[in-house]
Amino acid sequence: MGGPGEPPEGTPDGFPNGAEDEYRSVVFDESFVRAARLQEYSARERLADHAPAVRRRTSVRRGLSRQALILVLLIAVAFGTAVYMGVQHPTQGGTATGRPTAEPLRMTVVPLAPRGRVPGTHDLERLYAESPAAQFRIGAEGIPLPAARRTEHFSDGQVLAALSTAKDYVVRSSLYPEVLSGGQVRPVRVLLDPDQLDQFDRSFDQPTADGQHFATGWLVRFDPAAAELADPGIRVRGSLYAEETDASTLEVTADHTFVYALRPAGADRAAEASLFTVRRELHFRFDREDLRLHQAHVVGSQLQAGPLSCAEDTAARLHPLLAGESARAGGPAGSDPYASAGATALCGTLADSAQPKV
Repeated sequence: MGGPGEPPEGTPDGFPNGAEDEYRSVVFDESFVRAARLQEYSARERLADHAPAVRRRTSVRRGLSRQALILVLLIAVAFGTAVYMGVQHPTQGGTATGRPTAEPLRMTVVPLAPRGRVPGTHDLERLYAESPAAQFRIGAEGIPLPAARRTEHFSDGQVLAALSTAKDYVVRSSLYPEVLSGGQVRPVRVLLDPDQLDQFDRSFDQPTADGQHFATGWLVRFDPAAAELADPGIRVRGSLYAEETDASTLEVTADHTFVYALRPAGADRAAEASLFTVRRELHFRFDREDLRLHQAHVVGSQLQAGPLSCAEDTAARLHPLLAGESARAGGPAGSDPYASAGATALCGTLADSAQPKV
């Protein structure tokens, strides 16, 4: 006889006494039974319908757990709130890409009127030699790149990219013959941050002396009906300087003096030439996207140029006074001290020391 709780036949062969205890911890509760895919027919059902012993239960799709449902609802509410806030309160001072909106270029153009007649000569070498430009370099050689030194948040290569882009802008806007003659603006335009293109285009479509829409604030251009280059070798001297203003911005200052030898448009090469001097100070701003795309955001432009007559409009083009000419009487229109753009109708006097001694 077996012991209490043991089968009358004893423990099945192959199982040591007590081996079945390891299965006693398995509990087939009601949820386990309901989840089973196979269900056994009752004896009565099998006798009545001659059905197989088991039948397959219809699979019941279990719904999301409460925690998952709450998570989905929270995500939906957060997304809806973000969309609503974006519509009701669009980002101020930014664009759709998240970059700060480019501020408009602020510019000043100051004509410098001579005290008397403009000196001139047929001898170009003498013209330069007897002027302060005698030691200036020719063309882009007068715009050397300084050593590019890394800053706290920008590498040597990024600083060099900012300096190189600023130099390209200065060269194209001050030395390209097709730009100087007023025939082209594209070489300069392609270097601009796209946010400034509307201001740039308006400055050429409707040039205005309002501190923001001088065509001559973006580039140097002469009235082609009045003057042309007598010598393609433009004399230049100046400097470039880069600094970091914050963790995402580099600024470059370009300060250069350009000296052009000019003669009357269409005149014979033997006509007397005179010098025309332009002092430009440009301030550029670069973020990492500008550096990657080789484009610049110009934030400031100050130009002094002469000999010019203060009575001439300098918003669209510069009208140089040539050899033997003198400034007309009169001056720029009055400035409105209440205008937000500030006083931009300025005029200065070209010092005698700035003229060649010929």
